[in-house]
Amino acid sequence: MANPVRNIIVVGGGTAGWLTAGVIAARHQGRIGRHFTVTLVESPNAPIIGVGEGTWPTLRTTLSRMGVSETDFFRECDASFKQGARFARWTTGAPDDGYYHPLMLPQNFGQVNLAPHWLADEGDESFCDSVCSQGRICDDGLAPKTIATAEYDAIANYAYHLDAGKFAPFLQRHCCNKLGVRHILADVEAVLMRDNGDIRAVRTTQAGEVEGDLFVDCTGFKALLIEGAMHVPFKDCNDVLFCDTALAMQVPYESPNGAIASHTISTAQSAGWIWDIGIQTRRGIGHVYSSNHISHEAAERELRAYIGSAADGLNARKITIRSGHRQTFWKGNCVAVGLAAGFLEPLEASAIVLVELSAKIIAEQMPACREVMDIIATRFNATTHYRWGRIIDFLKLHYVLTQRRDSAFWHDNVREESIPDRLKNLLLLWRYQSPAFLDEFDRVEEVFPAASYQYVLYGMGFKTEVNATDLSHDRHLALRARRENAAMTAKLVAGLPRHRDLIEKIVAHGLQPI
Repeated sequence: MANPVRNIIVVGGGTAGWLTAGVIAARHQGRIGRHFTVTLVESPNAPIIGVGEGTWPTLRTTLSRMGVSETDFFRECDASFKQGARFARWTTGAPDDGYYHPLMLPQNFGQVNLAPHWLADEGDESFCDSVCSQGRICDDGLAPKTIATAEYDAIANYAYHLDAGKFAPFLQRHCCNKLGVRHILADVEAVLMRDNGDIRAVRTTQAGEVEGDLFVDCTGFKALLIEGAMHVPFKDCNDVLFCDTALAMQVPYESPNGAIASHTISTAQSAGWIWDIGIQTRRGIGHVYSSNHISHEAAERELRAYIGSAADGLNARKITIRSGHRQTFWKGNCVAVGLAAGFLEPLEASAIVLVELSAKIIAEQMPACREVMDIIATRFNATTHYRWGRIIDFLKLHYVLTQRRDSAFWHDNVREESIPDRLKNLLLLWRYQSPAFLDEFDRVEEVFPAASYQYVLYGMGFKTEVNATDLSHDRHLALRARRENAAMTAKLVAGLPRHRDLIEKIVAHGLQPI
């Protein structure tokens, strides 16, 4: 083999760097130490951005495959369960305006599409409550499993909320102690290139030159490799998604035994929205807004009004959001992951899942030699471009369905020129037929399933034309699914523990290993 790929260099730590290093090292455990190395180089002084405290259910599989104990994860990362998101005041802005995007699929989703049946019935029950149990579970403050459920197994599908400042060091310890990842604490001074345009090495202040065959840029917004060395430009999407700033606070609970919400709460404001995430010891609350539509001072007033007296004496941390992504994610022998690849407002917690998906492709399709790397890179770029585009579409969907016209921000979000063409076409399609299982949303590259589109569309009052006579062929399946969902909801609401109670039991006694 002329130019084998044996030495993987991840530049930059944080969640992106350590997750990527861990996924690659776990996938290639049989080769570690035998002509294959995974090395992470990070500055001893680099701060962790640490905004992304929400995750997707994919993280359960990712951590499990890395050999991480779910019990240890809860104990060391201040973690809690996430069962979806509740969107408040997005449709009309009224105090009682809200809907869930849960993580459970609608009942019998692969057998029958319940959306047109729900639309035809015109009942009082919300779409979410009509087709799945999770909204009720969240309303009642319950956990998605019991202490008898094994690690990573679920009764109701779940992801996590976590302390990002604790998660990265937790991953670092696991990667170095269990997976054989080499850790170099050093500041990168320069990126050294080969004549063919590849990266040969990074030169560091404390450790000299670190050579490699494949370099993963996890240097965050600095993008030292993909932008600094490879000169890949950034593609803005602020013409579609207007929010460009965030103010974040860490708010303590009023009492140590206070309820922990098992879902993200996203509450629309005059020029953006507020996230509210509960972990074991505090809430992470932040205002994501468009600085073109509201001043920093007014945005902070809205944040403090939402929190109330618990915000007294707390400082808000300001974070600039540059919405968009790289025009190319993998160029030569350099691939960008995490913030170096791009960033979008955290409305659907897409940051960490994009790291997972990218790391998974790199690990599973690891090029054997430089001669085939460009083929893998082309595949990676096509898939990753598609995923970023679909996430942008899905985030914009939350804005274009609004009926709010109480500020310029909401007016501007429904302007036709701000809506991507693909989303326009889908909205036209959905006027006459609802998203369904086996639509294009269920291809391998897809990030959000058809069910996610249903929850948002019908949670926000979107109307799809339904001909009741067309539903007769599977009416019996729909009725059975609705009955099964009602029975399952009653059973889960009666049998699942309080969210905080389960977390305390996990921390004290642990979950059963798989």
